[in-house]
Order: sequence, then C-alpha cells, then structure tokens
Amino acid sequence: MTSPSETVLDIYRWTVEDYHRLGKAGILDEDSRVELLNGQIVKMSPTGNLHAGCVDRLGDLFRELLGKSAIIRVQNPVILNLNSEPEPDLSILKRKNNFYTDGHPRPEDILLIVEVADTTLEKDRTTKKKLYAAAGITEYWIINLPDRQVEQYLDPFGEDYRLVHICKSGQAVESTLLGSVPVDNIQP
Repeated sequence: MTSPSETVLDIYRWTVEDYHRLGKAGILDEDSRVELLNGQIVKMSPTGNLHAGCVDRLGDLFRELLGKSAIIRVQNPVILNLNSEPEPDLSILKRKNNFYTDGHPRPEDILLIVEVADTTLEKDRTTKKKLYAAAGITEYWIINLPDRQVEQYLDPFGEDYRLVHICKSGQAVESTLLGSVPVDNIQP
C-alpha cells in the first residue's frame, strides 16, 4: 500500500516517432549509443574487445551459412512496436532488394535476433527477452560470454518463450534457420 508521503509518477513513454524526431533535431546523434526500450531511452554499454570479436565472428558464420538468402544486420535498429527500437547485436532478416532503406525492419521481417552479453546479461534476459517475445520474434539467442554458453529461446508466448535451450561448449545449437551450429564456433 502506498503511504501518503510516497508520490506516484506518471512516466512519459517516448514513441519511435518521437525518438526519430530527437535525432532529426540533433538532440540525439548516431554516436549517442542509446536505444528505445518500452518508451524509455536507454544507454547502451560500451563494446569491449571480446564482445566485438564475438559479433564479428557471428557475422562471418551467418554469412557463410546463409549466403545471400537473408540479410545479416549488425548492431542496427529494428522496430518492434510503437515504443521500442532496440539495436540488437545481430539480426537475420528476410531478404529485401532495397536492404530496408525504406524503413527499419519490423517483427515480420526478423528471422533471428542475437544479443552478445557480457555486462548486459540481465537486461538481455529480462527487458529485451520480453520485448522480443511480445513482438513474436520466433528465435532469440543470447551469447552468454561469462558462462561460455548460448541461450536459445523459441516459441514466443506473451512476454516469454515456451522453449529454452542452454548449449555449452562441445554442444550445438539446433536452429530451423541455421541448422546445427557448434557452440565452439560461436564463442570466442
């Protein structure tokens, strides 16, 4: 129960449209290192060497496995709903001749989202997982660098996933999109 001394705050939720206007007005620029999650502008963590190397490794691996059948997008925005425009580490998208120059990809365009997590593990397992599930993203991976494992989330239902697979060194992630991918080819 709220005591008389507590104040309940109404938080203003930014829309994707508001967020883009902030960029056009010069309030946010490409170097701002922020993303829009649930209507809140959230700072992104600095990218360390291990994180960057893992993202590069995955980009190469996905291009090798998929060729030009899909678009591999690295650290670029996707629009999930009116209030969320995250910048996942990697997105595998349906092939589009214009490479999404007419607008950022939306849930129906996304085949797989990957977040590489070292310092962001909690945010990726909670806030981002809920957003991706609610948007209907069918496959979501967290490359868990501290524990040297891949967390694969499948079958979104509400704000969660019904299936979770934890794959460690010596095992493989089984993906409808990518086939069998050894964890040792993913982790740096």
